[in-house]
Amino acid sequence: MKKLIALLATVLLLTGCSAKLEDYNGVTPELKLEQFFNGELIAYGMVQDYTNKVNQRFKVDMIGTWNGNEGVLDETFYYDDGSTSKRIWYITKTAEGRYVGRADDVIGSAEGQVAGNTLNWVYDLEIDLDGEPFVITLDDWLYLIDENNMMNRTEMRKFSIPVGEITIYIGKK
Repeated sequence: MKKLIALLATVLLLTGCSAKLEDYNGVTPELKLEQFFNGELIAYGMVQDYTNKVNQRFKVDMIGTWNGNEGVLDETFYYDDGSTSKRIWYITKTAEGRYVGRADDVIGSAEGQVAGNTLNWVYDLEIDLDGEPFVITLDDWLYLIDENNMMNRTEMRKFSIPVGEITIYIGKK
C-alpha cells in the first residue's frame, strides 16, 4: 500500500510540474506560423522509443506557402534507412494565435494555440507499424528560437501511455 501511495504522489507531483502553454506568454520572438512556415525550410530529426533509444533519423525538405489565413506546408521526409515519405499540411489560422491543421495521415485535425514563441497542438496520427496501421497521439510543441530557427519536441502516446519522442530542428534555407 505504501508503494502505491508513493507512486500516486510521484505522478501527481510530476503532473503538477509540467509546463503549460501560458508559461510562454510574452516570450519573444513571437511565433506566427504564417511567417515562419513561409518559403523553403530544412529540418533534421530523430525518433526515440520509450527507452530513449534512437530508432530513426531523418531529414525533411519543406516548402510553405500562405494565402491570407490559409497555408500549405509540403514536407518530403528522407529517412536513414533510405525510405521517403510525404506529408502535406493544410493549415488555417482561425483567430489570432489559433491554428487548425489537417493532413492525410492525421485523424481529424490538429488544433493548436500559440503563446509567445511557442505553439502546442495535439492530434492523432496514423503510422505504419510492421505493415499495419497504428494510431498514436502526438503532443507537439514548437519553439521559435529566432526568426530563422525552431525546435520541435513531440511526445508520442498510445492509450495515454508514453511510447516515444520526436525531436526536430527546423531552419529557413
